[in-house]
Amino acid sequence: MNMGIDSLGILFICTHNACRSILCEVMAREMAGSRLRVASAGSHPAGKIHPLTLEYLKVHDYSTEGLFSKSLDEVESFDPDVVITVCDSAAQESCPVWLNGVDRLHWGLVDPTAVEGSGPVKQVAFDRLIRTIRSRMQALLD
Repeated sequence: MNMGIDSLGILFICTHNACRSILCEVMAREMAGSRLRVASAGSHPAGKIHPLTLEYLKVHDYSTEGLFSKSLDEVESFDPDVVITVCDSAAQESCPVWLNGVDRLHWGLVDPTAVEGSGPVKQVAFDRLIRTIRSRMQALLD
């Protein structure tokens, strides 16, 4: 059944739901407007969003209102059509498994909060990640 993008629900998941999945959720929601239903969650949520995630969302003019780190249990009723995992397997992260028979994609995004270095190094990592997410979301929307 072709549901079309106008009714598509996307769930972004990672381990902590503190950075990458949050960035994806916010950017997808703002880029797609009402064309997508969007949520994010983590298998072992951090309980808070990393402060640099909030900072760089604001720097890039994305709203941070109402954001919080969620567990998979908290989005149980979301019923996505697509689940996108964002963990970086190159960093030996294990991605959460979603078993509800939906289409799955894996984006393998580098965690900018784990990049070692000073403020400018972190900024480059966040800017690169935000560009990557924007590009992948635009491809998905096209």
